[in-house]
Amino acid sequence: MIKDKLFAWFKEGTITIPSFLFSHYKAMGLNEEEVMLLLQLHNFRENGNEFPTPGQIAERMTFGEQQCLGMVQRMVQKGFIEIKEEYPGSILHESYSIEPMFEKMIECFLKTQNEAEIVKNAADNESLYTIFEKEFGRPLSPFECETLAMWMEEDHHADIIKAALRESVLSGKVNFRYIDRILFEWKRNGIKTMEQAKQHSEKFRIHQKRAKRVKPAAASNEIPFYNWLEQ
Repeated sequence: MIKDKLFAWFKEGTITIPSFLFSHYKAMGLNEEEVMLLLQLHNFRENGNEFPTPGQIAERMTFGEQQCLGMVQRMVQKGFIEIKEEYPGSILHESYSIEPMFEKMIECFLKTQNEAEIVKNAADNESLYTIFEKEFGRPLSPFECETLAMWMEEDHHADIIKAALRESVLSGKVNFRYIDRILFEWKRNGIKTMEQAKQHSEKFRIHQKRAKRVKPAAASNEIPFYNWLEQ
């Protein structure tokens, strides 16, 4: 007997709703009553009833028929529900669609992602200015701040700009003109990641070391560097 009841329960089925709806329905302009109405309509549709009456909806909720009808009308006006009309065999067939709700959910998700990216980029940008001022040992001039902003606008990732700064430090030429030349060379060579920048610099250093062994030069303890300005 218990097994039969459990089997009947399992046959009721389940509905799948992105958890994003439960954490962001307020941002989407919905309240708890409206979310439950949308879930009920979705469940009706999953079970073969695409156009439940206000009375059928009211049987499942704590609202009367008129309240449920008003809620449905409000959801249609707000753009979360669409009433579709079809004429199979010259007979009018109406159905509720909550696809607009899913579209609004996607829009909200993308907006949330964009806002998070903006916050991250702002933090990266602030970090860049701090790092540059630390390496230069002084506040950046208005021209230097403008140059740094220009680099970021030219799709240079913050990590690549930091890598170019480190390259200039290793070369003993910490100035914006030198860093700008490094970024220009990297962009020309299609370098877009930290790993690519690292490999490019290491290859050139190896090349310079080999050249020094072949060509006699005055003894020096200095670290060989890539003179980007002369390229």
